[in-house]
Amino acid sequence: MAEREGSVAISYWLFAISYLLMTGLALADGTEEISMKKQRQQGILTGMPFMANLAPRTFVDDLDRKIYLAKPPTRLVSLAPSITEVLYAIGSSEQIVGVTEYCDYPPEARLKPKVGYIHPNLESIVALRPDLILAPREFLRAEILGKLEQLKLATFILEAKTIEDVLSHIQTIGRMLGHSASADALVAEMRQRITEIKARTAALPRPRLLYVLNSEPLITVGPDSFIGQLIELAGGANVAARAKTPYPRLNMEEVLKADPELLIFPVGAAEGIPDSEQRVWKRWATLTAVKQGQFHHISSDLLNRPGPRIVQGLETLARIIHPNAFEDVHTP
Repeated sequence: MAEREGSVAISYWLFAISYLLMTGLALADGTEEISMKKQRQQGILTGMPFMANLAPRTFVDDLDRKIYLAKPPTRLVSLAPSITEVLYAIGSSEQIVGVTEYCDYPPEARLKPKVGYIHPNLESIVALRPDLILAPREFLRAEILGKLEQLKLATFILEAKTIEDVLSHIQTIGRMLGHSASADALVAEMRQRITEIKARTAALPRPRLLYVLNSEPLITVGPDSFIGQLIELAGGANVAARAKTPYPRLNMEEVLKADPELLIFPVGAAEGIPDSEQRVWKRWATLTAVKQGQFHHISSDLLNRPGPRIVQGLETLARIIHPNAFEDVHTP
């Protein structure tokens, strides 16, 4: 199951491409490689930014493809809302020349030229003359990537499976674009907030929780996903913690046996849980969450997008699970 971002979805809440090669940017071998895999070895809650003072020439993406940068790119196309959020957060907004139709945060991102999303418009992308495309693996089909490589179009692929992936992506993008300092500062702030939230919930009881990406069929998050990790950090016990895939399908027998105490629904920022969804779950009256009316919604943009706002999503989720632990903290 691919990562789901924002409102792109299997249901109403569920949840690549470039131009001709510019001077100084090429797919190539190099001696100064920065592999994001190495960065993931650092602890999520401790440690200094990886190789923060170096200026590498070659970067390795999450498909182990190498991109050589002689200088920071100046015309970027982002093919994911989360990537767009990273670019704005580290101060690269003026370098953005194209985004997807779902890139809606910050609000000014809506004003950027659109290039599609799951089916990106190659003609539109070429017309924008980008010198780097940043794309998520899940929405960049192999045949499209093959065409891009045939045309020598520089595309850097990102796949966030863990929270550490999210953090390392921010730092890697910062180094690629000449914004290392701001990217490292952002990651340091995110790590600090994660540590603080974890400290508030670590010693508390962990209520059983089901994160409902989709009700029919029932799709949730497993331990090998960054959302699953966020649930654990927020002080919840994910009822799908033993699942073998990042986004498993569950049957109701499994749910009834696990008996979640909380049902969490990721929805659009201005939406509540639709009555139709609530009716689906109220049929299962023996579930503790149903008996106690523990239906909660959270902005899907905060948790489903692997970008800078996952820490805000983490705190929001922790407040739902352990409201008393945050009584002295202002709502984010």
